[in-house]
Amino acid sequence: MNRRRYAKPRTNRWRFAVHIGFFAGLIWGGVQMLANYFHFTSLSPGFLIEPLYKHSYLMTWRGYMLGWLAFIALSVVAALLYTLMLAKAIGPWYGIGYGVAWWAFLFLLVGPITGMMDWIAYLDLNTVLTQACLFVLWGLFVGYSISFEFTDEREREPFARSRDEPELT
Repeated sequence: MNRRRYAKPRTNRWRFAVHIGFFAGLIWGGVQMLANYFHFTSLSPGFLIEPLYKHSYLMTWRGYMLGWLAFIALSVVAALLYTLMLAKAIGPWYGIGYGVAWWAFLFLLVGPITGMMDWIAYLDLNTVLTQACLFVLWGLFVGYSISFEFTDEREREPFARSRDEPELT
């Protein structure tokens, strides 16, 4: 059997990271907006740009869209950083840890200092837990998507080739 027939073209890692970051921001930024709409979190969807804009503006539909764009931009930057540092990490745990690290960075350090949000002791428990869960899932999405592409995780998947060909052992 000619193995070259099954060779997959190499993926451009930076373009792939931008795509993953864009869709991570699109999906999980949308979840952020839903969480705010259903009052699971007291933070506006534009909390990342809270120091730059008035809170009243960020609570309008234009502010929601601007916040969504800011979350997409953060996601693209985070995906590029993950690709730079952990693209060859195997399994989902690195992505989960990456999401926890971003949550801690934003909620324990940068957010309170810059005025994005109050100190964590002054946030309600629903907001803290919702945001932590959102960032864990976001990190899992970014990390596992990138790691799956650049490691041999795909080779362990059943039915990697067409169903009518037996696997070579």
